[in-house]
Amino acid sequence: MKKVTTLGQFIIERQKDFPFAKGELSRLLRDIGIAAKIVNREVNKAGLVDILGEHGTTNIQGEEVKKLDVFANEQFIDALSSGGETCAVASEENEEIIHIEGEVSANAKYVVSVDPLDGSSNIDVNVSIGTIFSIIRRSSEPGIPVNENDYLQKGTSMVAAGYIIYGSSTMLVYTTGRGVNGFTLDPSIGEFCLSHPDMKCPEEGKIYSINEGNYVHFPEGVKQYIKYCQVEDEATKRPYSSRYIGSLVADFHRNLLKGGIFIYPSTAKSPNGKLRLLYECNPVAWIIEQAGGKASDGYTRIMEKQPKTLHERTPLFIGSANMVTMAEEFMQKFSPKN
Repeated sequence: MKKVTTLGQFIIERQKDFPFAKGELSRLLRDIGIAAKIVNREVNKAGLVDILGEHGTTNIQGEEVKKLDVFANEQFIDALSSGGETCAVASEENEEIIHIEGEVSANAKYVVSVDPLDGSSNIDVNVSIGTIFSIIRRSSEPGIPVNENDYLQKGTSMVAAGYIIYGSSTMLVYTTGRGVNGFTLDPSIGEFCLSHPDMKCPEEGKIYSINEGNYVHFPEGVKQYIKYCQVEDEATKRPYSSRYIGSLVADFHRNLLKGGIFIYPSTAKSPNGKLRLLYECNPVAWIIEQAGGKASDGYTRIMEKQPKTLHERTPLFIGSANMVTMAEEFMQKFSPKN
């Protein structure tokens, strides 16, 4: 009989990889796993309770807040607060940093960034949604209040990053810089179990994911790359298939497993892109790199970008290494950076 390894067991087994953490990072990851189970429960019964639809407010991004967004945000903040292993949380749903009160939390080493419910515009139509998170060591001394500078570190400063996808099955995928591992929630025992050890993204793929409805607003480099994807060529196995769900986690997860590229470029309306660097792009960038893929803003490695604000946006080109490299070549040729 095949041995089942739960998320908790796996984290404990890997704890020796982080002697400096003394168990705090392991407990922090378990706190995130607990919140994910609670959110999953509500996502699965969303059609049966009064939790679908608009909440009636907008978040800092100016986007309509869904009821389930609010619930997910509260659950992750509560779980991280009660765990005591983080001193602050930065969320897509909150303009300011959320400071965790208490003596234990004040001395915590880590700060967490989270998009509690990515793809929430798809909630009401039963399409896969997700949570994205990253963990970094604070840059200020423990014991003093955290400030924005603790968060404004390059993606290379992350010590853990991951996502949870709530779909036909619920999966938690994460990295601590030693490969990528995926855990599927077994509802019969209420545990995330290791199902996808040492995940790898194929160097080549046959899928491109982009909202082609915005084609006229794309940079010329992106337009030319799309045309390249659509042209028939036996040697490169083109044309590629177009697959776009509209939930970053869902599109990213598919391409991580099967190979492909996801592009959310700048547009005439959004010259800086729309996805957030700290709690959306950096976490998935580290995951794809650890799986052998590549993440870029079209010109620069995502994890090398120096964030200037908490909710900073960036274009994103992410997925199979060779596909991202090719897209960068089109950007440099047809949309050179000034």
